Amino acid sequence: MSDPTQTIFVVDDDEAMRDSMTWLLEGEGYRVACFDSGESYLAAWSPAMRGCLVLDVRMPEMSGLELQEKLDALGSRLPIIFVTGHGDVPMAVGALQRGACDFIEKPFHNEDLLSRIERALELDSQIAARRERNDAIANRLELLTQREREVMQLVVAGKLNKQIADTLDISMKTVEAHRARVMEKMGVRTLAELVKAVMSVG
Repeated sequence: MSDPTQTIFVVDDDEAMRDSMTWLLEGEGYRVACFDSGESYLAAWSPAMRGCLVLDVRMPEMSGLELQEKLDALGSRLPIIFVTGHGDVPMAVGALQRGACDFIEKPFHNEDLLSRIERALELDSQIAARRERNDAIANRLELLTQREREVMQLVVAGKLNKQIADTLDISMKTVEAHRARVMEKMGVRTLAELVKAVMSVG
């Protein structure tokens, strides 16, 4: 059973393929949503979507690769598994280089598809956890005063308390007080944790 917040989005213009995938995936306990074109999926797309996308490479109107480009431009982080015909492998390799998660050739064994979906959902969980962590760090950064931010940036840059005091023209005692408040507000105990937190949100 997958995480109930995750859905497998199947985008394929072949109705029989959509039906067989729905039957297979729902039988495994997954939530499934099917779309017959890239356009219909884009119309429903939301940045809050969790799960993975099983996407046919060759479709009329908008190809799977074109949909991938549009989703990239929207900032989508949903892992994509491309479904390809035999002649589409070079295209699928190009899609991987542009950030797709995996591809599978038709005809495929159900077990192969399921194992790829499992990996994609695990990747989606990791991405969601990282985003949540980064959002929490960004929220903590908002709590800092302007002076605390200045001190934090110099601390992260590797400056010593005396150097920070000289740079900001404040006393060592004031630097130490600001440093302590920064650590407390950021929810970290060591300098290494602080550096890692700040770097993770750029």
